[in-house]
Amino acid sequence: MSNTGIETVTQALLQARRSGLPADAAPLADALPDPDAAYAVQQRVAQALGWFDDGAPRHWKSGGPGRSQPLTHAPLPPAGVWASPADASRWPMHSRLVESEIALRLGRDVDSALANTLDLDSAAALVDAMAVSIELVDSRWQQGLAAPALLRLADLASHAALVLGEWQPFERRDWSAQRGQLGIGDQPDLAFRGSHSCGDPAWVLADWLRHATARHGRLSAGSVVTTGTWAGAPPASPGDRVVLAFEGIGRAVTHL
Repeated sequence: MSNTGIETVTQALLQARRSGLPADAAPLADALPDPDAAYAVQQRVAQALGWFDDGAPRHWKSGGPGRSQPLTHAPLPPAGVWASPADASRWPMHSRLVESEIALRLGRDVDSALANTLDLDSAAALVDAMAVSIELVDSRWQQGLAAPALLRLADLASHAALVLGEWQPFERRDWSAQRGQLGIGDQPDLAFRGSHSCGDPAWVLADWLRHATARHGRLSAGSVVTTGTWAGAPPASPGDRVVLAFEGIGRAVTHL
């Protein structure tokens, strides 16, 4: 692993966050050789900004394009995690893409020994609650979501902020029949059904827990992961009101 590349990308992202000006990804396109290098950047940026000085991250994002593809993970800065209804109008963002998600909450502590034994069913049994979640997506790269994949992963997988609806008791559901609706400003509402990329939000749990405990030790009860979009990442504009509802689970609201 190239420490030079890791450090160069780390410094570019730190400068982008501190200045509010996106960095140019073009000269760094080949700086990171693999996902482990991107995760190393995540950790260095977090350490430099003191996001998790008091312990393991409490909020995460995980997801992927499907069950046959590798999942990716990112710890979320606590200052950008809010309860619904939330006001994001003063949050620094260059673009405002909206992902429709379900967040899951651990009901017990998990360490690496337990994480390494998990499959879909045993991981789902560790969850005590679920909530509708709006993930706001943005980039610290000038190229936005067109930046190279590893640079986007290093940039917390293009995370901007997370809005969590009211927690409900977790239950396994027929996710293929799950309906939802996303409203953004004056745009026509976007309805969706059974469209989670992995077919089940709990699919990400085992991989996430192995990843997180390997890097941060024990995750405590109450830790949260948001699990991937059901409706792409449509754009929003400043001033828009965003309302996301999942039938039988709840809703979340934020103002941009």
